[in-house]
Amino acid sequence: MNKTYKLEAILWSIAFPGFGQLLNGHLLKGILFIILEFTINVMSSFNQAIMYSFLGKISEAYGVVNYQWLMFYPCVYMYAMYDAYKFAEGVNPRLSFVPFAFGAYFVTIGLMYSPNIFFGISFGPIWLPMISLIPGLGIGFIIRYLLIKITSKPMNSGF
Repeated sequence: MNKTYKLEAILWSIAFPGFGQLLNGHLLKGILFIILEFTINVMSSFNQAIMYSFLGKISEAYGVVNYQWLMFYPCVYMYAMYDAYKFAEGVNPRLSFVPFAFGAYFVTIGLMYSPNIFFGISFGPIWLPMISLIPGLGIGFIIRYLLIKITSKPMNSGF
């Protein structure tokens, strides 16, 4: 089986965690991610909260979501994307995991703050975490860039 290109692996992982692993030929890992996604999704009522959020029914989304389960989703989702990316065809840039990790951190923080009102708007348990991904990835790319710059400078002995 041919390996998948990185973009294809990422896009399938965005669609459903585990699909990128299946495309890369990592069947056991792919099935594990699918089971995790399905379990967290069902136990947190994630799909129902997504539906309510997209229909503008934010208070209903709050009412159905189980935060204890949904808190697991960002890390599983972002790690499944990173894993599919890492094992797909092509070069793995140095520290490529950093933006994925910061994306997961920020989505989790967005989820924790989602019950709050910002600028007079209640974004809810779906929109605020989704919006939080953008600064998470941005900061992750900046930190990755800085780490590469810092670690690639030659040591100057002063002579």
